[in-house]
Amino acid sequence: MANRLNLKQLIPDSYQILIQLSTFVANTGIDKLQQELIKIRASQINGCAYCLHMHSKEALKLGEDPKRLYVLSAWREAKNWFSKEDQVILRLTEEITLIAHQGLSDQTYADAIDLFGEEMTAKLIIAVININALNRIGVSLQMHPL
Repeated sequence: MANRLNLKQLIPDSYQILIQLSTFVANTGIDKLQQELIKIRASQINGCAYCLHMHSKEALKLGEDPKRLYVLSAWREAKNWFSKEDQVILRLTEEITLIAHQGLSDQTYADAIDLFGEEMTAKLIIAVININALNRIGVSLQMHPL
């Protein structure tokens, strides 16, 4: 297949908006490792190799334990490696990423509000939405890790 278009070059203003949203997310106060867990888990579900590669490297650079990355797609089977907060964030990430399946469940929403409050839950939701948008660019344009 021929190379696909380069969104960043073709319509840079649209790409810049997503980068601005990424910058916003980076400065929300969400723990940096938890931000990477969101990005990696959504990228696993969406099959975005480009984002998986980038965010796995970033998580390791931030000090993430490699064993958690090895089992992230099966985190429910390794709950003792993930805090209660991590588990709610991962459920939130999965339910929003797979929004057509059941939406964001009342239980996950309530657990997030209880643990994080309304403002931080809103920021977590934006973080999940942001990486999903970026995954869709990566997958649809067949971006590959460098």
